[in-house]
Amino acid sequence: MPTPIPSPLPLFPLGSVLFPDGYLPLRIFEVRYLDLIGRCNKHGLPFGVVSLTQGAEVRVAGAGAERFAAVGTVATIRSFEAPQSGLMQIECIGTQRFRVRSSELQKHGLWTAEVDAIAADVAVEVPADLEHAADALRRLVDTLEERRRMEHQEDLRLPMAEPYRFDDCGWVANRWCELLPMQAELKQRLMELDSPLMRLELVSDLLARNGIAR
Repeated sequence: MPTPIPSPLPLFPLGSVLFPDGYLPLRIFEVRYLDLIGRCNKHGLPFGVVSLTQGAEVRVAGAGAERFAAVGTVATIRSFEAPQSGLMQIECIGTQRFRVRSSELQKHGLWTAEVDAIAADVAVEVPADLEHAADALRRLVDTLEERRRMEHQEDLRLPMAEPYRFDDCGWVANRWCELLPMQAELKQRLMELDSPLMRLELVSDLLARNGIAR
């Protein structure tokens, strides 16, 4: 069952795109986000990740307000460390997408928003003509896991979280979107697609262009 979305939802604008089931490590040192993440971790609350369309992740004096995409993804904290004062290191997992209905910039620089949840992708089995995309992803995961074992780095995180669902169009497409080199704007458009099959078809084209899978 999805984690209830707080109202209003605190936002974390980033220069990247978080997909449902995606893995997101963050190093936090800005005061506004230290406070946000501290509260979320203490009370077991999620926050929203939105992709920046204007501005930078770290505020610069005199810069205008950030602007961000209208569709984002809820993030839940999976691990939390505060190795020193003024620094937090967290690992998050993306859960469900949302659409921003209205947003407000608080006086301390934190954005909050009223949002509407977007239904999760319908589970669609990977069709035969797109199995090459799933097979290539499986081979990549196997290679990374073997390297981790050979180097005795069992604590090393892979760039995706289990459980693996190599038979699911949306899951396979989302993982490739995270791995492939592409602009955040294109990742955002792919994340917003309602059809997981269409998303995987477009990803398959990108894989072919990159010579990864045909």
